[in-house]
Amino acid sequence: MDYRILGSSQIRVPTIGMGTWRTFDTRGEQSAMKNARMLVDTALSQEVSFFDSSPMYGSAEQALGEALRGRREQAIIATKVWARTREEGQTQVKRALNFFNGFIDVYQIHNLENWLEHLALLESLQEQRRIGAIGATHYSPSAFKELRKIMKTGRISLIQVPYNPLQRDVEKDILPLAADLGLGVIVMRPFGEGSLMRQPPSAQALEPLAPFGVKTWGQALLKWILSDERCHVAIPATTKTQRVIENAAAGSPPWFGPAERDLVARLATS
Repeated sequence: MDYRILGSSQIRVPTIGMGTWRTFDTRGEQSAMKNARMLVDTALSQEVSFFDSSPMYGSAEQALGEALRGRREQAIIATKVWARTREEGQTQVKRALNFFNGFIDVYQIHNLENWLEHLALLESLQEQRRIGAIGATHYSPSAFKELRKIMKTGRISLIQVPYNPLQRDVEKDILPLAADLGLGVIVMRPFGEGSLMRQPPSAQALEPLAPFGVKTWGQALLKWILSDERCHVAIPATTKTQRVIENAAAGSPPWFGPAERDLVARLATS
């Protein structure tokens, strides 16, 4: 079992985390906030403690902070700065720190927006021990050249990128470079923003994966990602507590070998 340090926290990797895009954007709705708390309750009960958010996700940061009230120490919080100016970034960071008891484990530069200025801002906060690890994210292969540039600076310790059987661009340069540099890798869009879940394979098609603990297509996709040793945390998002439980089960060995990963890839593209 491998453990990595993310900020001041130690997390077992590979592991399942939880994304908050759309699912935690409660906009003050009482029923949505109640569901967010239930999702966090369920996640923590399943030893899912890594939560990823962003100011780009509407009220998700605030909702996550409220759902963790009184138990912030049980969670590893990853969020992002997404701003055109340093001043706007400072405002975002101040708000986020207030949501999460004055400390954020992983602070990422969202979509590399104004990354040089924000990197300096995050480094100053890191020196003050108000944030832990610093990372960078992007979803588009067209930005991977710039992502490689920031990876090579030695000033970040992790990246967040999309990876699933339909989006494999990171296999060419990003994942090999991350491995060479010893960077952590958080995987967004493990279900292809839902596209991979619309027509799941039959139970019969998944039978060869049963010895690996796979019972659902979602588990197959998550295990496909985490079976790549270069990937450390996958962050599926959901509004359903049962799906949280199912997803969490995919975060434990045994891991797929090449044959099982090839099977999942074939099923995803058939």
